[in-house]
Amino acid sequence: MPEETKEVLSFDTMQIMEMIPHRFPFLLVDRITECVPGKYARGYKNLTMNEQFFQGHFPGNPIMPGVLQLEAMAQCSAPILMTMPEYAGVDGVRFKNIVRPGDRFDIEVELTKVKGPICKAHGVGKVDGKVCVEADMTFALK
Repeated sequence: MPEETKEVLSFDTMQIMEMIPHRFPFLLVDRITECVPGKYARGYKNLTMNEQFFQGHFPGNPIMPGVLQLEAMAQCSAPILMTMPEYAGVDGVRFKNIVRPGDRFDIEVELTKVKGPICKAHGVGKVDGKVCVEADMTFALK
């Protein structure tokens, strides 16, 4: 019996902005490279020294704030759900490595459970294949 094939989608910045209301400087996903609706998404944020948060976090030792890493993972989940959540929560957050200017912050988000309007997902953020952050996220669909 043939294995079920899933449609794999990708989204550029303009398509991402059609899905979520975020705009510069709060749009934290540049591209969704792979998405299987209802299952998972992979994307990234290219980071340059021009990012506003690097100016003050921290002078002489710029790093991407952990809360923005989590927000990037949440934004990456938008195409999985095809809607922006009106409620979001996180559990089991683990920060493991620093994200710096010049890094490509790769994001993977997998939908783990859907029950009515509530969805749960597991997100991982990496730089050069090394895990920087992991979290379990909860969303409520509109």
